Amino acid sequence: MDCDVVVLGGGPGGYTAAIRAAQLGASVVCVEREPALGGTCLRVGCIPTKAWVQSAHALHAARELNAKLGVVSSEPTLDFPAAAAWKDGVVKQMTGGVASLFKAFGVTWAHGHGRFTGPTTLAVEGSEDVTFRSAVVATGSYPMRPPIPGLDTPRCVDSTGLLAQTEVPARLVVLGGGIIGCEFASIFDRFGSQVTIVEMLDTLIPQEDEDAAKELAKQFKRRGIELHLGKQCTSVADHGTHLVVSFGEGESVECDLMLVSVGRAPLVQDLGLEALGLDADPRSGIATDDHMRTSVPHVYAVGDVAGRWQLAHTAFREGEIAAENAMGHDNRLGAPAVPRPIYTDPEIAGVGLTERQARDAHGDAVAVGQFPWVANARAVMSGETAGWVKSIHETTYGELLGVVIVGPHATDLIESGVVALDAESTVQTVADGIAPHPTFSEALKEAGLVALGRAIHLPPKRR
Repeated sequence: MDCDVVVLGGGPGGYTAAIRAAQLGASVVCVEREPALGGTCLRVGCIPTKAWVQSAHALHAARELNAKLGVVSSEPTLDFPAAAAWKDGVVKQMTGGVASLFKAFGVTWAHGHGRFTGPTTLAVEGSEDVTFRSAVVATGSYPMRPPIPGLDTPRCVDSTGLLAQTEVPARLVVLGGGIIGCEFASIFDRFGSQVTIVEMLDTLIPQEDEDAAKELAKQFKRRGIELHLGKQCTSVADHGTHLVVSFGEGESVECDLMLVSVGRAPLVQDLGLEALGLDADPRSGIATDDHMRTSVPHVYAVGDVAGRWQLAHTAFREGEIAAENAMGHDNRLGAPAVPRPIYTDPEIAGVGLTERQARDAHGDAVAVGQFPWVANARAVMSGETAGWVKSIHETTYGELLGVVIVGPHATDLIESGVVALDAESTVQTVADGIAPHPTFSEALKEAGLVALGRAIHLPPKRR
C-alpha cells in the first residue's frame, strides 16, 4: 500500500493530521491498533470521563440544587449501570464519528500495530505494509506506575481500569492529586464513594494557579473528600476483600479500590523509530521543532508523544500543522494561548500565566483582579456561587497575561480568555467591553474592573 502521508496513531493528533492531509490532496493511511479510532481521549480518557462528570452534575443538582430553585422530587439515586451505558454510548458515537470522517475524506484506516521498518516503510501487523513519503507519529501516552510495593494488585487500577468498573467502590483511594486524580475523585464522591487523595506534593493540581488549588482543596474538604498532601505512598497490601494503603510516616487507609494517577509517559516503545534514524526519550518523547518536524526531515510528531503538552486540544492543532507542512506548507506552532480545563466540581480553567508565573516574570509590575461568583447574578440564581474569576495583567502597557476561573462553567468560559490572550488584548479592552447581562461571562469583565480598581459590583477595599 503506497501513500503520500502515513499517520501512526488514530487519536486527536493523529486523526486530525490524517484528515487535514487528505483535505490538502494527499493519499493518507492512518494506522491504529485499537478496535476504534479516537485514541485515549475518545475511548478511555476525556470523553468517557466527562460523560460521567455530567452524571455527577445531575446527581448534585437533584440532591442539592433543584430544591433551592423550587423543583422538588424524591431522593435521587445513582443507577450506575445506566451511567456506564450512557458513557459507553457517548464513546461509541464519537469514535464512530471519526470513522465516518475518514470515509468522507478518503483516509484509509489500517487496523493493526504499526512499526517502521525503514526510512519510508511501515509494517502493519495483520495488514498490508505501507510505503510513504512523509510520516506523522501520533502514538500518544500511557499511564505510569511508580515502583511502590504491592501496586501490582488488580485492585490498583489506572484511569482505563476505573472507567471499566461495573460497580461503585464504597471506598476509593486516589494516588495522585493532579488533574486526572482530582477529576475522578470529584466524580466518585458524587457517585457515593468515600474518597481519599494521597499526593506527595503539598498541593493539589500543582501546575495550576495557587489560589485555584487552594479553592479546590477547600471545596473538596467541604464535600468530605479526605486529603493527605505532602505524603508519599510507601506500600499497598491486598487483604483479599480490601486494600491497606500506607503513606507518610506510618499512616494508612483502607479502601476497596485504588486509582493510580501519577502521570503519563509518551508511548515510544516498539515503534521501530530506530529504522527511521529517530531518537526518542522515554520521559520527554520525540523532540520536534516549531513545524512539528523531528530530526528526520520527512517525519513529524504530534500530541502526547511529542512531549509539549498532554492535552487533546493542543494535539488537534499540532496535527493540523504537521499535515500542512508534510504537504509543502510552512506553518509554525508559535506560542498559542493554551487553555487548561479541569472538570472537577467546582470546575477550574486557566490560560496564560498563573499569578506566580506573572510575578516571577514581571516583578511588581503585575496587577490582579478577583471577582467572586457570589456577586454575579447568574451564578446566584443558579445556586452555584463557589469560586471566582481572576484577571492577571502587567501594569506597564496593561497587557493581559492570564485568566484563571474556578466555578460554574469555567471550562467553557475560558475560551474568551484564550481569544483575548491570542489577540494580545489589554485589560482595559476586556474591562471596557460590553458583556451580556445576566450571564456567567460577565465575570471576566468584572475581574478586569477589579484589577483596574474600578469595580462596580464590589464594595471598595478598606484602606
